[in-house]
Amino acid sequence: MVELDRPSVKVSFRDLGLVPFAEAWDIQTGYHQQLLARKQALRQGKDAAPLAGHHLLFCEHPPVFTMGKSGKPEHLKLPQSELEELGFTYFKINRGGDITYHGPGQIVGYPILDLEEFYCDVHRYVRDLEEVTIRTIAAYGIEGTRIPGYTGVWLAPDGDRTWRKICAIGVHLSRWISLHGFAFNVNTDLSHFDYIIPCGIGDDDKSVTSLSVEYGQRMDMEDVKKNMVQAFQDVFQCEIKTGSTC
Repeated sequence: MVELDRPSVKVSFRDLGLVPFAEAWDIQTGYHQQLLARKQALRQGKDAAPLAGHHLLFCEHPPVFTMGKSGKPEHLKLPQSELEELGFTYFKINRGGDITYHGPGQIVGYPILDLEEFYCDVHRYVRDLEEVTIRTIAAYGIEGTRIPGYTGVWLAPDGDRTWRKICAIGVHLSRWISLHGFAFNVNTDLSHFDYIIPCGIGDDDKSVTSLSVEYGQRMDMEDVKKNMVQAFQDVFQCEIKTGSTC
């Protein structure tokens, strides 16, 4: 990774815990609007809001399916009424990508960054988000990789096991300020993916997995989060400020 010739950018980190998708969306958009207002003020030569900084949010969601802008309705296998009876919610959102699942045991990461203070390269941004997960799972002896043409982090075929996706990524940028992010399966109930065609990928040689499945035991979520925050800090060459506002 190319080293950036700039002072370390500060990023405020919050772990929201288990939170409904709509509530996390409101928090994201609130931070996004603060960053946008700050950028506009700076460009107009005005004093910028001192509390409007970069943010990294971690959370888990109650079971929910989200459909990105390029998603196809037929990739949701059950009618919404049946999903609601099973305890799932469903949202159409403005990130890239198709349909995915969020639920307990999954680390959902929402970076809200003004990328003009990092780099203006959306492809590099997605690759860097992938790199964060690759470094995180490497701490547990698991090798993550990429497949050309497929976003996210994958595990290569092993014995009778096919390509397995461990982390999905879908982002949205507005004036180079990021929204949405990644969904990393740690202790996730993978059976919930059976109700969708995950990320619209119906290939027979591709499936989903989790860190607990690959490692062979249930994972300590706090330990995994700690490693992931460190990986984010290293990849983005920033300074993570836990529980603070930058």
